[in-house]
Amino acid sequence: MTDHAERRRMMVDNHVRTADVTKLPIIAAMLAVPREQFVPPALREAAYLGENLPLAPGRVVLDPRTLAKMLDALAIAPGEVVLDLGCGLGYSTAVIARLADTVIAVEEDAGLAAEAGTLLAAEGVDNAVVQVAPLAAGAPKHGPYDAITVQGAAEEVPEAILAQLRDGGRIGCLFAEGALGVCRIGVRAAGRIGWRYGFAAGAPVLPGFARAPAFVF
Repeated sequence: MTDHAERRRMMVDNHVRTADVTKLPIIAAMLAVPREQFVPPALREAAYLGENLPLAPGRVVLDPRTLAKMLDALAIAPGEVVLDLGCGLGYSTAVIARLADTVIAVEEDAGLAAEAGTLLAAEGVDNAVVQVAPLAAGAPKHGPYDAITVQGAAEEVPEAILAQLRDGGRIGCLFAEGALGVCRIGVRAAGRIGWRYGFAAGAPVLPGFARAPAFVF
């Protein structure tokens, strides 16, 4: 019988702590959430590997290191409201729900969204809501948000998403640049977003987050 709790501990020791993520709330959340429940059944034995896991064409569960380092950089605090874009089957939402007051998860794949809602309820996550909507639209009626997480990569972040961040709020997003990509953290101040480099990481570009093709005469 697979000891998933032991695999979770090894995941945290090998992929989270070694990535200089030491905040106890993040460590505790990743030790508590059963990642194997939030991946496709055929991939449960691979749930604790240090890599992105495929959910659907062009969609993945971000690897543990990437998610942990993004959350570490965002410094989500109790009492905050977080928008989780591209939640897939809900793993990231379940982790963030242990750090924040409320999580609004957005998933445009209706099948993934329905399963995410079922899995989150089964795990007793009662401070998160999964909404079916285009990822590039977000969930403006619940904003503005203290933090936004993007569970995939972007070539550019839609203005509609950035507009949902409150002043002083933070956004974490992977950008598809070069052979791999980088995670950047944006902070909204005086109506503008200032981005800083976070760390190297990669994932497929999410629907609606590709750069619009340049018009050529």
